[in-house]
Amino acid sequence: MKLSWKNLLLWSLPIIIITFFIWQGLFTPITDERNNIANSRMTYGRFLEYIDMGWVKKVDIYDNGHTAIIEAIGPELGNRIQKIRVELPANASELISKLKKNNVDLDAHPIKNTAAIWSLLGNLLFPLILIVGLIFLFRRSNNNTGGPGQAMSFGKSKALFQMEAKTGIVFDDVAGIDEAKEEFEEIVTFLKKPEYFTNVGAKIPKGVLLVGPPGTGKTLLAKAIAGEADVPFFSISGSEFVEMFVGVGASRVRDLFKKAKENAPCIIFIDEIDAVGRQRGTGIGGGNDEREQTLNQLLTEMDGFEGNTGIIVIAATNRADILDSALLRPGRFDRQVMVNIPDFKGRLSILEVHARNKKINKNVSLKIIARRTPGFSGADLANLLNEAAILAARKRKESITLKEIDNAIDRIIAGMEGTPLLDSKSKRLIAYHEIGHAIVGTLLKDHENVQKVTLIPRGQARGLTWFTPSEDQSLISRAQIKAKIMGALGGRAAEEIVFGNAEITTGASNDLQQVTSMARQMVTRFGMSNIGPLSLENEDSNPFLGRGMANTNEYSDEIAIKIDEQIFTIIKECHKKTLEIIKNNRVIIDKLVDVLIEKETIDGNEFRSIISQYTIIPNKT
Repeated sequence: MKLSWKNLLLWSLPIIIITFFIWQGLFTPITDERNNIANSRMTYGRFLEYIDMGWVKKVDIYDNGHTAIIEAIGPELGNRIQKIRVELPANASELISKLKKNNVDLDAHPIKNTAAIWSLLGNLLFPLILIVGLIFLFRRSNNNTGGPGQAMSFGKSKALFQMEAKTGIVFDDVAGIDEAKEEFEEIVTFLKKPEYFTNVGAKIPKGVLLVGPPGTGKTLLAKAIAGEADVPFFSISGSEFVEMFVGVGASRVRDLFKKAKENAPCIIFIDEIDAVGRQRGTGIGGGNDEREQTLNQLLTEMDGFEGNTGIIVIAATNRADILDSALLRPGRFDRQVMVNIPDFKGRLSILEVHARNKKINKNVSLKIIARRTPGFSGADLANLLNEAAILAARKRKESITLKEIDNAIDRIIAGMEGTPLLDSKSKRLIAYHEIGHAIVGTLLKDHENVQKVTLIPRGQARGLTWFTPSEDQSLISRAQIKAKIMGALGGRAAEEIVFGNAEITTGASNDLQQVTSMARQMVTRFGMSNIGPLSLENEDSNPFLGRGMANTNEYSDEIAIKIDEQIFTIIKECHKKTLEIIKNNRVIIDKLVDVLIEKETIDGNEFRSIISQYTIIPNKT
């Protein structure tokens, strides 16, 4: 890790302070002449004798008269002058007079008081280091996104301002949402050549709301606008407006629109606007909480007392049901563009876009992939090709083949592939369960076709039966729902017929949940029961409560009893018909189970080919 001098100073500051005080307390230097004295010593009595004999030439007194360094000469000292240390007693008043009497050179050295100097330096140096450290930390926090330094500028907008779009994405890179592209191509033309519209009295729309499920390309479409329109582009997330302090979000909205007015015409893109634009009056804080104040300021800026000519606000959300009604009215968001899950043509276009930088085998048809992936969003398709590329690279292949595509689809839908089961009673039971699903779905006219049956575990499932979903799932008939119920009950019915009631397993738990849910919707939402064409349960719940908390019954207890009876009747009737299908085709089921245990996976075409040898498969259109 590379450390700058500022970071080095920050980490070394505590060490410097601690070292300073240790050095001050333990290693205060003492510099005087005593450091140069030899180790020779003399008693005080012998010192007086030397004075009387005239052998002492000079005396230096230290430590307030407690220590003397003498220069003496004598036989004991080799008849040469040497320095000797003498410890003086407390009461040596006769010493001075004796030294003067014998004409001895006398000098006194007072104590050098360095403690006051070091104390003064310590009192000044520590506050100075502390102040410098605080200034450095304050400046450092100003350069980051958070910290105390941000307190002076937390009301400023965090919009990503681009005078020229540099996203590198244009409309040709966005596929599968042609209707939405047409809307935005018109807006881009309005920004580039407004005279085409103003000549006939048309006004530029103030706001466009993109509504659709996650992964359908709402943010990608906004980036494409930045690549097409030669105007300034502001991008911000709705969550960046909301802070803990009331008024901060409103200040950021004002700052954002102030910058936009200075650079009009321009585009403002607000991603996930439901974070700030949800219905007012639903918060605990009433009308004074931060989110509502921010929304009020946003409403005022979009269509308030001052016009915002040339500013187009584009917002994206997947929860349009919780947005405030004042935000959705004309004059604020004039247009609401639905960005739905792509159809076959849209999926094919999306695959062509994401396949540009992938090495796909020439035998792989993108049309086949598009037909096998109904319900996939643009993000799902991009992830599909990426997963297939990873699998191909893992196997050291030079291109992506259909096998990697199939494995990627299975992995996205059901999870990672597990270890195949060993040949045992459990494996045979699972095989009968999956074949039960597949044969019931194949022999019912209104059920979807079988795509694949496998015993290879994926995720939590020990075996799987794949059906090819129909393209149009928006309208489903009563016969189709009942066929789905019977197909889901096929696994449990096969266990009952082959192994008996005592050997049925918990493998049908998820199937039974789906069966109960579909039967309840037939009775309470779709009016497909003997109760009549009544909608007894509303799909839309209160978005500000937990799911299911606001689902209060809007019918009497008598109707509730009838609902339970009808649900039971529908499931019982479907279960009875499913058991009949399993009994009448027991020979085919045994044959299919043997093939499945041997191969572990049966393709849909092979599955139907085996069944056609024993019975007639209904024509499904």
